[in-house]
Amino acid sequence: MSFMLDDVGLTHSNGFTALSHISLSAIQGESIALIGPSGAGKTSLLSTIGTAYLPTAGRMQVLGRTASAQSAARELKALRSRIGTVHQAAPIPLRQRVVTAVLAGKLGHWPLWKALASLAYPQDIAGAREALARVQLEDKLFARCDQLSGGQLQRVGIARVLYQQAELILADEPVSALDPALSQATVQLLVREAAARKATLVASLHAVDLALANFDRIVGVRDGRLAFDLPAAQVSDAQLQALYAHADGRAADLPMLHNRLAQRDPASATPTPIQVNACR
Repeated sequence: MSFMLDDVGLTHSNGFTALSHISLSAIQGESIALIGPSGAGKTSLLSTIGTAYLPTAGRMQVLGRTASAQSAARELKALRSRIGTVHQAAPIPLRQRVVTAVLAGKLGHWPLWKALASLAYPQDIAGAREALARVQLEDKLFARCDQLSGGQLQRVGIARVLYQQAELILADEPVSALDPALSQATVQLLVREAAARKATLVASLHAVDLALANFDRIVGVRDGRLAFDLPAAQVSDAQLQALYAHADGRAADLPMLHNRLAQRDPASATPTPIQVNACR
């Protein structure tokens, strides 16, 4: 078992309940896409699985370890070193060199002396270059992060997780700043990486068609609860419409990767809705 959440709830100190009655598990090597409207709780769920937030109700195990508010700090630190997180906005110091940002993926595994030495002189330039090549950024190896676009910074964050070789990969809207072609290629890269190393991948994605086309298992999240947990082939148009429906019951347009292309190039927009089933 890679992770197991049993009736987990998450209530923040201000009283806001982000997650309620979440029961979700994955075996090692599974790839799961989280979909749902903005504010549904996808980021909170990823943060909880990654132990950035600890459950305030229920129980949770991650990579064979119980994670709770009672867990020792050193145990949580060791656990987090085995988890790789791709953030929508990568938390990378903008004055840092790209090579240093990628090598930070191994800081949880390196001894302190090596981590400090790498800040002065990168300790594994070849490893960083290889990871960057996989996201088509090898030419940015020694560039400063403040010289990169938002999409390039996202790919640096992905390269860092690839270099880390984590057992559990959590990706929060990892391609939100990429164009459609790069989005598809990058998601496929993450799925292949997870499969090759039998790592577990859980990714929240805005584009429904991108999730259906690349993941075998789809989890719908709405209002901090699980709406469904199904193989991609079993997710119906009706379930998707209900997942994204407005609060007053009005139907909502499904967020599609193709819509982003239409926004970039209005001439490519089509007057008819994209059929969800055709995306599988």
